[in-house]
Amino acid sequence: MRVGIVGCGLIGQKRAAALGSATLVACADAVPSRAQALAARSHGARAEQDWRAVIAASDVDAVIVATPHDALAEITLAAVSAGKHVLVEKPAARSAAELAPVVAEAERRGAIVRVGFNHRYHRAFRKVRELLDSGVAGDLMFLRARYGHGGRLGYEKEWRADVRRSGGGELIDQGMHLVDLSRWLLGDFPHVGGRAVTAYWDMPVDDNAFLMLRTARDQVAWLHASCSEWKNTFSMEIYGRTAKLQIDGLGGSYGVERLTLYRMLPEMGPPETTSWEYPMADDSWEVELREFAEDVRLRRRPSAGLPDALAALKIVGTIYEESGLAHHP
Repeated sequence: MRVGIVGCGLIGQKRAAALGSATLVACADAVPSRAQALAARSHGARAEQDWRAVIAASDVDAVIVATPHDALAEITLAAVSAGKHVLVEKPAARSAAELAPVVAEAERRGAIVRVGFNHRYHRAFRKVRELLDSGVAGDLMFLRARYGHGGRLGYEKEWRADVRRSGGGELIDQGMHLVDLSRWLLGDFPHVGGRAVTAYWDMPVDDNAFLMLRTARDQVAWLHASCSEWKNTFSMEIYGRTAKLQIDGLGGSYGVERLTLYRMLPEMGPPETTSWEYPMADDSWEVELREFAEDVRLRRRPSAGLPDALAALKIVGTIYEESGLAHHP
């Protein structure tokens, strides 16, 4: 698979490093020197002045879109219209309304579009999927999760604090991962409640979001996304009728990634406990890109696709509307 990358910042560079058997042939960035640097590290790749040249190139089969939020939908729509397959970073758009034309065009063209809900591919979550599919936890009842980082000096002046570029604050940023993981584990949420607030940072978008989502079967996801956590934190607890699964950490500043299975005994009391730790380098980027390559090769619908992003953005939009906070309409 011959790949073009639009957006050569941190995430674009991660994507390029994880291409595996795919080949980077072209890249573009709003800062030309970033595209030039990435192309120089990839034998035979070229840096284009304009992202449109990447998606128009006859030697590009698939495009990775790794830009700030305000350009994701526009570039994905143009790439799909040009006959390319796409991996677009989450949230895929600034709102459900902005994403809807992309969904329609991808369906019309038969394009493969995967959305970068990368957390599904962390080692702990791959093991969670395996354990849940084995039936070890029984029917799932509810989950609760926290995802937060501490920010940095000048955080309120970065592009994520500009609603025109970001579409919102912490909820549409890290919160999208929590919403997607919850949907992946429990299913759709027809009942959406919660509150997004600006508690600390002097910016028009939210820095904390609190959600209670319910499935049609009354399974609840209780979620908190924060950028005033002060110590980077990730924690998710998944409760079944016969076991609980707990994921802590994501590696790096979030701490060692760890999965613990608490299996209920027939006599109840203290559970049988098994833990797995993943101190090694994060390979989720490589695994996700292999999945995308297989999507394209097999012409299969991606397991994390535009319908998932659209459903998550509708939840985000509902919370923003109810909270009266700045967001992209």
